[in-house]
Amino acid sequence: MAETPLQMTIRLYRKLKRRGHKVRTWSDYFEGKHPLLFASPEFSTQTGDLFDGFSDNWCRTIVHATAERLRPLAFRLADGSIDKAAGRAWKRSGCHVEANLALLEALISGRSYALVWKPDGVHTEITFEKSTTAIVEYVPGRRRLRAAGLKVWTDHDLEFATLFTPTMVYRWQRPRRDGGQWTGRTAGLSRGQPSHIPNPLRVVPLVELPNLVRLGASPVSELAPVIPLQNSINALWVHAMTASDERALPARVVLGMDRPVREIIDPDTGEVVGEEDEPLAKFRSDRLLWLERQGASIAEFSAADLRGFLDLITQAVEHVAAQTRTPAIYLNKKLINIPESAVSADESGLVAKAYEKQDHFGAGLQEVMRLEALAAGEPDRAESLSMGSVVWRDPHFRTEVQYADSLVKLKGIGVPDEALWERIPGVTHDEIERWKRMRTDQAAAILGGDLAALYGPKPTEGEQGSAEPVPEVA
Repeated sequence: MAETPLQMTIRLYRKLKRRGHKVRTWSDYFEGKHPLLFASPEFSTQTGDLFDGFSDNWCRTIVHATAERLRPLAFRLADGSIDKAAGRAWKRSGCHVEANLALLEALISGRSYALVWKPDGVHTEITFEKSTTAIVEYVPGRRRLRAAGLKVWTDHDLEFATLFTPTMVYRWQRPRRDGGQWTGRTAGLSRGQPSHIPNPLRVVPLVELPNLVRLGASPVSELAPVIPLQNSINALWVHAMTASDERALPARVVLGMDRPVREIIDPDTGEVVGEEDEPLAKFRSDRLLWLERQGASIAEFSAADLRGFLDLITQAVEHVAAQTRTPAIYLNKKLINIPESAVSADESGLVAKAYEKQDHFGAGLQEVMRLEALAAGEPDRAESLSMGSVVWRDPHFRTEVQYADSLVKLKGIGVPDEALWERIPGVTHDEIERWKRMRTDQAAAILGGDLAALYGPKPTEGEQGSAEPVPEVA
């Protein structure tokens, strides 16, 4: 029997909720909320909650090292030209900011989503969703053909869900309390508007942006290989701090002498009724001690050497760098007397990983802009976008001198100015268009004989007449 839209909604909703535990764990580690693991029960009993909330958080550094090298700038059509309409739609929806957050979320949670829709029926809007609020299902045997998509959210005492299929959009709601039944949506809809409507795009408008590592495998967080090492680093630090607190200073001990005692006097009779141990805290604070027994002496225990802990922590951090292809300079910041070639070699693994991520995420972003073109009623542009590519910021981080040297050499072998400008970090295609107009204006001024226009505005007639005459030289 075929699955009904309501049954599909319930099934996808349950699948989405099952995913939530793992996503929350990855998110907590990114935020530095780490449980203290790899410590013995005896250690936990002694320290109690002393180290609750402590973490030496390398997870955030690992994720940001990749995320900061993923910056989509524009979209090319099949003929290699920049799609200006896609650029306007991208900026109109705030994607130049939101997309960076979506890619960061995908690196943390394994995936994020983009939704292309016309909420008012007129203007196309692109929004990005977390992996805990959206899910996409694919046609069996087809890894890229979307069969359905579900988006959920809450508002006060109601929970909402929208199921997207290629032909219909089903809109549901239910009370949050006691897990009520899903019914057709009425909240937020005008009177007489149906809960379920046809899908004008004729395709599922929810697109997954997966952080892939294997063919056919589920998307996974960048933090998956880091978490065990992060736990070991935290455990080593708390052991080092505990040892530092107890044994960081030399300890002295008195040998051959009884423990100091003091008499207990009855306050009523004034007679000595016993004796008790003298608190040693006073001797520590006064730094005074009387050795009255013959043969008494003082010995000393050396302070604990904590370098073993620090060496282990350094080794664990190096393992984090190796397993995530993160440059060592990101983690230890030792840049003294290191040549530029060595820095570039150290970053080569991260740069290669960034290129891989650009391919994976780029396919999803191309599909998003293809849907935007379909929603705008431009099927030819949509087809051209599907055969085009995403323009990304160069994942190499170089100095201005290195970039200038590289661009001059490329210019020397005949690379056009526009292609060189695109290689400058942070330069948008709007700026490139402005530079083209400025170059055209300069050429027109030269051909027109107006060389002064190249150096700024000329003075007006009034300003020329008010100039004081130059005195004649006798």
